[in-house]
Amino acid sequence: MKEKLIRVGTTYLPIKDVSVSASWYVDNLGAELTYMDSDKAILNIANQSLFLVKSKENESANFYDANGEERFSLTFEVNGLAALESIHNDFLKKKIRVGEIENRGHAGRNFIFYDLDGNKFDVWSELSPIFKEKYKID
Repeated sequence: MKEKLIRVGTTYLPIKDVSVSASWYVDNLGAELTYMDSDKAILNIANQSLFLVKSKENESANFYDANGEERFSLTFEVNGLAALESIHNDFLKKKIRVGEIENRGHAGRNFIFYDLDGNKFDVWSELSPIFKEKYKID
């Protein structure tokens, strides 16, 4: 195979109410709403499209690992510990459900947060070196 997958372009998330969830992502995470109908909303956030798809009750993108721990399927990156701490504080002020900032034994620090529908996300304080180089971020 000569060609390679280049990037993740779209992530799909199950949600209960398209309009309410789209507003939450715009207001709390700074997403840009590009399309919405009764079944889905398309948002631009963190250099990709996020599709919020109206789903059955109690659906989420979370899963359980072999030890029974609920896991997230998506990690957002920020540029450094100060940015991580700032976003964490902002989320707390907005009353977003967030976990504590953690040291997981690797470079940087992380925290988790949840959207209105219980979709669990991770935030990591380390931008990928390739991303930093491509977008000329110090």
